Amino acid sequence: MVYYAASEQPRGTPVKMILTPAKSPDEYFACLRGWQRDYAEALRLAVLGAAPELEERLKWGHVVCFHSGPVLLIRAEPNRVLFGFWRGQRLRHIEPRLKPGGKFEMATLELEQGTHLLEETVSSLALEAAKLNRVMGDPTAIALGPVAREA
Repeated sequence: MVYYAASEQPRGTPVKMILTPAKSPDEYFACLRGWQRDYAEALRLAVLGAAPELEERLKWGHVVCFHSGPVLLIRAEPNRVLFGFWRGQRLRHIEPRLKPGGKFEMATLELEQGTHLLEETVSSLALEAAKLNRVMGDPTAIALGPVAREA
C-alpha cells in the first residue's frame, strides 16, 4: 500500500510525497507503481552500476545513497521523481537542468513522465558526486562549523 502525505517545502509550497511502509531500499522500490517505479529503478541501476561504493539506505522516507556522508537521493512523488544531490550545484556542468536549492549545495533534477535522461548522464553524476564526498568528506559536516584550533 502507498500513502500520500503533504509536506512543506522551504518556500511554503505543499508537495505530495509517496510514503510507503518500506523498511529497506528494495521494499521502497517494490512499493512504487507505474512510470515512477520505472524511472526510480532505472536511476538506481545506473547509479549503482557507475558507483558501486555507494551504500543505499532508506532515510527521510526515500532512498539516500551514502559515501562519506549523503551523496544523492531518489524520491518518488505522485507527479515526479526527484533525483537530488548534496553538492549538486557543483554538478551542473554535467546536467544543467539541476535546480539549486536548500543547504549543503543541494540541487535536484525533477523528472516527470516523458522526461529524457541518458544513462550516461546519470552515471557521470553519480561518479562525480561520490568523488566529491571522497575528496571533501561529508557535506553535512559543514553545518557544524569550523573546528576550533588550540593556540
